[in-house]
Amino acid sequence: MNSWENYEKIISIKNLVEAWKKARKGKTRKKDILEFEKNLGMNLKQIFTALKEANYHPFVLQNFIIRDPKTRKISKSDFSDRIVHHALCNIIEPIFDKIFIYDSCANRKKKGNLFAIKRFEKFQRKVTRNLSSFAYCLKGDIKHYFQEVNREILLQIIKKEIKDKRTINLIRLILDNFEGSKGMPLGNLTSQFFANVYLNELDKFVKHELKAKYYIRYVDDFVILHKSEEQLQIWKKKIEYFLSEKLHLELHPDKSKIVFLSKGVDFVGFRIFYHYKLLRKRNRKAMKSKILKCEDEKKLIESFRGWKAYSKWANTFYLTNNFSRKINPNKG
Repeated sequence: MNSWENYEKIISIKNLVEAWKKARKGKTRKKDILEFEKNLGMNLKQIFTALKEANYHPFVLQNFIIRDPKTRKISKSDFSDRIVHHALCNIIEPIFDKIFIYDSCANRKKKGNLFAIKRFEKFQRKVTRNLSSFAYCLKGDIKHYFQEVNREILLQIIKKEIKDKRTINLIRLILDNFEGSKGMPLGNLTSQFFANVYLNELDKFVKHELKAKYYIRYVDDFVILHKSEEQLQIWKKKIEYFLSEKLHLELHPDKSKIVFLSKGVDFVGFRIFYHYKLLRKRNRKAMKSKILKCEDEKKLIESFRGWKAYSKWANTFYLTNNFSRKINPNKG
């Protein structure tokens, strides 16, 4: 497919309809979506015309703070812009997915945090000879990742695969809709996708230059397993230099460290030991906080169901029962 066809596919009515379906999924009762769908055909045609005539300009992001329990600033795009984000990712995501490493686990089809856990446990068994010997883990966390992404470097990385100027201009419009000269907004589909594109450079460095066998990345968290602590120390210094020089990022000084595998490793919401897993304290506190602050019972039950499906991968039988009794005291 040539670059011209890429942009034509992005803006096609067929793709915009598909993007609208994805953008509304699970949110059909939201006020902004209901308003958009009152004149669905006309609104989709307006997006198509704006993109075709290079008159598209995203609306100003709406910022709000969430505490779950970690405080984060979320930047919400207008629903029409979210359709454009899906339309863009529908076409360019498969192009990049082909060059991502297998163990880049976040925001990819048939991947995710449970996939990352299974890979971790497989690597853990291999590096310890089926849990019979000592090994170490370099746990890496990139400091303020989304706020620190250099957008010009990101665009240069994207240009290696996307040659069409119109597609690049659309991506630049989306990126530069965020405040300041660097960073990407939390909460945008495109930010999640571009997060993988940006750190794919780190993935390639670790796998092809350092030749680390047991490496997994989930957004801005990564792990490398090895039997030698000394080797991990050497790699950590090389990774710090690479991130600083090539991507203008740095490892979090407190959260990035080398630990004994047997003492447990915090990764993708769990603390993973040799023979069992526990939910991280932050995850438990978030669910407890939702229960205590419950205003909408229906939303709470939905949230708890999702949490329960996730937490079942850890040893949480008593915790889950305790939360169930608090939500439904008559069923305890």
